[in-house]
Amino acid sequence: MSNAYETGRLNLPFTGICTFGKYPYVEDWSTIDADVAILGAPYDAGTQWRAGARQGPRGIREASTLFSFGHGGAYDHEDDITYLEQGKVRIVDIGDADIIHTDTLGSHAAIAAGVRAILAAGALPVVLGGDHSVNIPCIEAFEGAEPFHIVQLDAHLDFVDIRHGVTRGHGNPMRRAAEKPWVSGLTQLGIRNVSSTAKEGYEDARARGSDILSVRQVRSLGVEAVLERIPAGRVYLTIDIDGFDPSIAPGTGTPSHGGFTYYEGLELLDGIAKRCDVVGIDLVEVAPDHDHAGLTTTLAAQLLMNTIGRVLHHR
Repeated sequence: MSNAYETGRLNLPFTGICTFGKYPYVEDWSTIDADVAILGAPYDAGTQWRAGARQGPRGIREASTLFSFGHGGAYDHEDDITYLEQGKVRIVDIGDADIIHTDTLGSHAAIAAGVRAILAAGALPVVLGGDHSVNIPCIEAFEGAEPFHIVQLDAHLDFVDIRHGVTRGHGNPMRRAAEKPWVSGLTQLGIRNVSSTAKEGYEDARARGSDILSVRQVRSLGVEAVLERIPAGRVYLTIDIDGFDPSIAPGTGTPSHGGFTYYEGLELLDGIAKRCDVVGIDLVEVAPDHDHAGLTTTLAAQLLMNTIGRVLHHR
């Protein structure tokens, strides 16, 4: 291992092209051959406050180069595991879905096509948002698949049925997901404060089987007890970066104080990777222009690298 860094191109983080983690780029979606495929979904016309998440995929990719572990993989001394070991995991970046400005249905259809291409290749889809509405086509792409449970990390419930005629904005995705016969239920973690959903939305979500916990409730129960509430089996992860506290994730459209710390989020995601079969991941609402220090893109990239590494290891 000592000479692993002495062979081949150095490819240091500040050089080269910014694919996610500096993994290979696959332009032809019919040739995906990997364990994990990264898809950008730079759509943010679903936002109701500050836009900017269309720059999320580009920002997360650039930040991820800090964690491009070269030839050595990523050794975690607490776990005594080397994650993302070169030669043992196959990760590719397939670029971005085409986005048609002002056209929600067309843009969402393009995102769904990308996710379907990843699934057809037998790879794990990891989608970089974009606002949270991009989760809608991600879930729609699984039509006909075996049922799965959704775990959401978020400040907001996102369970609006229809508002001002809008059914596919960033306040609607969990309601749209709950309507799908291939979604068996939802665990919604981090929901807090003045939310995007009225009381009726909470009642509707609970009536449809949602398990809703605030950050304070998660802390009171403890991570292990929360993990016990999540059904074993197939799980899809949807991570809204505003589930984390704005002190570490200021670059988002609708920040909400009182969010998760980094390790709270990582311990939840690590536990899910150990206990469940993760079938898909999206991470949304990163808006780099609202965070000039790059804290939010770095958090997003670090979380995804760690989560992907754990999902692949525990498989």
